[in-house]
Amino acid sequence: MNVTLIGAGNVATVLGRRIKSAGHTVVEVFSRELSHAQVLAGELDAVAINDLKMLSQGADLFILSVADSGIVEIAETLRLPGKIVVHTSGAVSKNVLQNVSDGYGVLYPLQSLRKEADHIPVIPFLVDGNREAVSAAIQSFAQSISNKVSFCSDEQRLKLHVAAVVVANFSNHLYALTADYCKRESTDFSMLSPLIQEVANRVALYEPVNMQTGPAVRGDTGTIKKHFEMLEQYPELSKVYTMMTESIQKFYGSK
Repeated sequence: MNVTLIGAGNVATVLGRRIKSAGHTVVEVFSRELSHAQVLAGELDAVAINDLKMLSQGADLFILSVADSGIVEIAETLRLPGKIVVHTSGAVSKNVLQNVSDGYGVLYPLQSLRKEADHIPVIPFLVDGNREAVSAAIQSFAQSISNKVSFCSDEQRLKLHVAAVVVANFSNHLYALTADYCKRESTDFSMLSPLIQEVANRVALYEPVNMQTGPAVRGDTGTIKKHFEMLEQYPELSKVYTMMTESIQKFYGSK
């Protein structure tokens, strides 16, 4: 399939690599910053453009991999009759593209994607289309680049997007706060890596509710008090510690 990427950031870059490796052809890469488009286009053997009016009609599938606000902005002027057009957002309705083409939908990668990463992770895709034939075409394309593809309505996809933010973005912020704490306390954050990996492995195999450990679920008030004292100089981390401790105690107290 011939594909045009509208966007040249993390998602577009990782998808572009996956698309090329699957045997598809990336025809064009668009970015308002021509230099950004040129970098990705060079890697994918595509044409770089920075003006949507320059888009050719040579692609079968147009993928909008831009910020949510950018999807709305581009959709106001982009017109691609007879083409399949999708966006990659977890929080934007497919219907934002209804004036762009008579065939539109969503190709949402449920994964944290970084273009500088040395490997391409497993990427589940949530797909949707405005009619059956379009949905089938998007599904077929998604299955050519991933073995984990599911249909999701706008409502279902938004629910999973909320969950993704909690398990990925929020947990990473906890790592960032903790790494800063370790650095300032001259302790080695890397010593926590096996623990982080083990917890991730467990929740992939067992119900998270049954895997909870730590002083909060044990009701170990003595240890919790010591931790609070240690965190007096770290108000943000102390706030999170307090909130999470109370949440765990409330959650498991009701079991």
